Amino acid sequence: MGSEHQHLLLHTEVRWLSRGKILNRLFELRQEVHMFLLEQKSAFSSLFENQDWVCRLAYLADIFDKLNDLNLSMQGFRTDELSLNSKMCAFIKKLEFWLKKVQRNSVSVFPTLDKFADDSEIDNLNTICDCIREHLTKLRDELVSYFPSIMNQDRTQDWIQNPFVEDVTSSSGLSDKLTENLIELASDRALELKFQNVTVSQFWLEVKEEYKELSEIAMSALLPFGSTYLCEVSFSAMSLIKTKHRNRMSVQNDLIIAVSDIEPRFDNILAKKQPQVSH
Repeated sequence: MGSEHQHLLLHTEVRWLSRGKILNRLFELRQEVHMFLLEQKSAFSSLFENQDWVCRLAYLADIFDKLNDLNLSMQGFRTDELSLNSKMCAFIKKLEFWLKKVQRNSVSVFPTLDKFADDSEIDNLNTICDCIREHLTKLRDELVSYFPSIMNQDRTQDWIQNPFVEDVTSSSGLSDKLTENLIELASDRALELKFQNVTVSQFWLEVKEEYKELSEIAMSALLPFGSTYLCEVSFSAMSLIKTKHRNRMSVQNDLIIAVSDIEPRFDNILAKKQPQVSH
């Protein structure tokens, strides 16, 4: 039929990103699906003739796309609790911004719905906005109730993420001695340049010898796992290593190599092994 896509996507409970992808694909192929359902004489064909229903589909495709972006940004090896809290706080503030836009009957923040509304010249956009406003309000309330401390972030740990911000010591909550050490560190131009070229964790590890107490406090906040990403990566790696053909294999060493980003020192490993020589 000249469509960009050749098939619809299936949703699975395991692959949580698929839920947003199938909504986008279904909206893009809505005309083709409508024709197919008409040929099959399915009652679902009437849904694609209903502008109100298609608008809701477009909105769901947009909001799930935004949720997918949030989920992807919170994955990775070097995530920490402080940065994840900041991202969740930013998303909740975005929800409040989207609410204000929708309250003015504007859907410009939802590109799929906005384009469909312009192309179709929808008459009942106010009704759609009321539905969207109700959903966004519930979504915001759910996130705030699930993460009650997000919106009241403790500013006393800002110095950990960036010790070179102006007046960072005013809300550090540190003792007088440690505050003096932080002032000394923040005034070091060489360390500031180093901070710009390494990760936050690497920076605090590199200054451990000179600022031991500050480094220990910072690392105690950065070390806890912020998500289950590392566990999921380990399970995925193990499922590939330990198959039914290798079900009695000890996977400990192979798993460490698979999930670690540290390159093994093969020369040292091989030097400790006795090579098989010919007799």
